Amino acid sequence: MIQKFISLLSFLLVSCSLFAQRPGYWQQAVDYKMDIDVNESTFQYAGNMTLKYSNNSSRALSKVYFHLYLNAFQPGSMMDYRLSNISDPDARMTNNLGTKEKPQYQSRIATLTPDQIGYQKVKSLRVNGTDATFKTDGTILEVTLLRAIAAGETATFEMTWDAQVPEQIRRTGRNSKEGVALSMAQWYPKMAHFDDYGWHLDEYVAREFIAPFGNFDVTIHINKDYVVGASGKLQNPLAVKGYNKKAKVQHKDGKATWNFKAENIHDFVWAADPKFVVDSAKSQGGVSVYTVYIPSSAAVKENWKTALTMATEFFDFCSTRFGAYPWPTYSIVQGGDGGMEYGTATLVTGGRDIKSLVGVIFHEAAHSWYQHLFGINETVDEWFDEGFTSYVEELAFQQIFEKKGAIETNPVIAAYRAYYKLALSGKEEPMSLLADYYNTNYGYSNQAYNKGQVLAQQLGYIIGQENLDKTFLKFYELWKFKHPTPNDFKRVAEDISGINLKWYFNLFINTTRTIDYGILGVSDNVIQLRNKGGIAMPIDLLVEYQDGSKELFYIPLREMRGEKPAENFSIYQGVKRTVLEDWFWTNPLYQVKVGKAIKKVTIDPSLRLADVESSDNVLTL
Repeated sequence: MIQKFISLLSFLLVSCSLFAQRPGYWQQAVDYKMDIDVNESTFQYAGNMTLKYSNNSSRALSKVYFHLYLNAFQPGSMMDYRLSNISDPDARMTNNLGTKEKPQYQSRIATLTPDQIGYQKVKSLRVNGTDATFKTDGTILEVTLLRAIAAGETATFEMTWDAQVPEQIRRTGRNSKEGVALSMAQWYPKMAHFDDYGWHLDEYVAREFIAPFGNFDVTIHINKDYVVGASGKLQNPLAVKGYNKKAKVQHKDGKATWNFKAENIHDFVWAADPKFVVDSAKSQGGVSVYTVYIPSSAAVKENWKTALTMATEFFDFCSTRFGAYPWPTYSIVQGGDGGMEYGTATLVTGGRDIKSLVGVIFHEAAHSWYQHLFGINETVDEWFDEGFTSYVEELAFQQIFEKKGAIETNPVIAAYRAYYKLALSGKEEPMSLLADYYNTNYGYSNQAYNKGQVLAQQLGYIIGQENLDKTFLKFYELWKFKHPTPNDFKRVAEDISGINLKWYFNLFINTTRTIDYGILGVSDNVIQLRNKGGIAMPIDLLVEYQDGSKELFYIPLREMRGEKPAENFSIYQGVKRTVLEDWFWTNPLYQVKVGKAIKKVTIDPSLRLADVESSDNVLTL
């Protein structure tokens, strides 16, 4: 009996070690309580914050840092200069003083007047009851502490600040093109992220974010006629406009008070407008989904009604495929200049056709997994965030909106085609490049959104689709509410599949090498294959014989140290599968000898191999 217990204990220890966290993993925590008094006529507000910051690292912190994102919207800021010096600036952020053929871009930030700029001006800051020394440098607030925050200690910050909301240029702003009064993103002084890489102090130049997880308790005082959509759960729906038909708006000096709370998120957004209406529905899994928007026409109203229903289906779909959505609410709020995700909420532009509206909602809601459940560092691993989100979005869109059945080949083939165009354009840069530093927005967007999708889908080609599905769920189990890296995802995929993936993640992420295989020819029932590219891959080779039968040859790659299992796609049903000797990356040539006359040979019939030149992947005799 004792021996059996020891054997069971040993098995459990080995099983746990396979999926263990990084040794010594830790993360910081924040607890925000904020009170905001808004003057909607001047687009300014006064802020009061109490922040509890838990230092869970092993280091004492003598300095801490906050992000003051609104300061980017000032002439002469780094964001302003970036717009003036990148070859393809974001059209939303510039004026074209030239023509379409010969554009001459002008930063919209450069033309802002003092009453149009954004700013956050910290008035006072106390730490554990003692005044702290602080200075503002662009969009970063540096705080020098009289006494360091010791390892394991929680410090309390008390801050007051004044802010002005800028013209709507990027994400945040006032008076959007669709008439939304206030889109309040990146609106509060946000504690910078500190981890085992140190402080992440990226100046805001329009890319995205990283922050510690924590709780938010936000109180907003604003004109009683305004409706607010926000992160978290509204605590007083009977005292404000829009959320409950029985509400009696309570106000003081013409202002209503809104209170929202959210737990375990790492950013908080809100938007406000007197024209907003609120609708809601609940998913089968119990998620209360809210839409907050301007019903500017009957068509817009109908689109938002349809989108709400599909959004509830989206949360059920994703909870099954990628792990349960853990928060009680999600709010889809009209605002901003496109679509942007935040904790339990998104801002999206609302005057879209139904396909576009559902698509942008699915994308931003998918960020609830990649990036908000997993606090991915978007400034470093932007493809891990945007690419995986786009993968989730596309699967859901095809199932819910397009009502497709089982997807048998490549559901993200459009992303593959966009990646091919990038790879052949001469503008591709490695996906490991920091998000801010791409030479072009074209290069950034295509590698983050499209090549990131390719990496995920092609991983299923390498380890098998069933193993990929298991990897997503196991990754959720291990890393929800933490800050994983791509290497953590790779480790889970390796543990699930038993396949070494170092070569794939290294070459596909850190280089711009491409995949290019071809069929050289067939002679005496011997198929000649060649690797013409810079990345070696396993190969699925479908052979159709003259007698009408088919055979699928699987050629593993030596570096994999394993092989994927047979996949149950309909295109392979009834087809004999033969596993051949592995292929060395050092040898560009490989031969497959068969025993019958050949009619047709196809490399990768499932279309998941990202071969940049596939014209020689099929040979018909």
